[in-house]
Amino acid sequence: MSHRVLMVCMGNICRSPTAEGVLRQLAAELAPELRLEVDSAGTHAYHLGEPPDARAIEHARRRGIEIGHLRARQVEARDHTRFDLILAMDEDNLARLAQRRPPDATATLQLLLDHAPGAARRQVPDPYYGGAEGFETVLDLVDAAARGLLATLRARC
Repeated sequence: MSHRVLMVCMGNICRSPTAEGVLRQLAAELAPELRLEVDSAGTHAYHLGEPPDARAIEHARRRGIEIGHLRARQVEARDHTRFDLILAMDEDNLARLAQRRPPDATATLQLLLDHAPGAARRQVPDPYYGGAEGFETVLDLVDAAARGLLATLRARC
């Protein structure tokens, strides 16, 4: 069984590419038997075609995760049928996804942190206007959620 997961934030240059990279790496390490397709996109077209924020690349790379090759794109209507699960980083982006959801949509919309067991928060904070600690917080939260998601997907197989 294959699983198709789309990570979504606002501009697709900080949180969602980080989540994509973390989930890809953890899936390869912890659940190589899962046929997992992972992508990321933004609800806005601010950064189309751009790589992730240099700070996101740097902090991910320090943890052995390479995201520098990724390029920002905007969520498309077809993503709602192409993916099984669309995971938003926060409530605002989840609401935007729900508003733009086409009538034939089949993907389940959720918050990414719904998959982080015992998480003290429900939203991944946007680190864009902050310092280095924000990017580290994103990595920690995304890692916990990715591990929880992989456990759920493995249990279904």
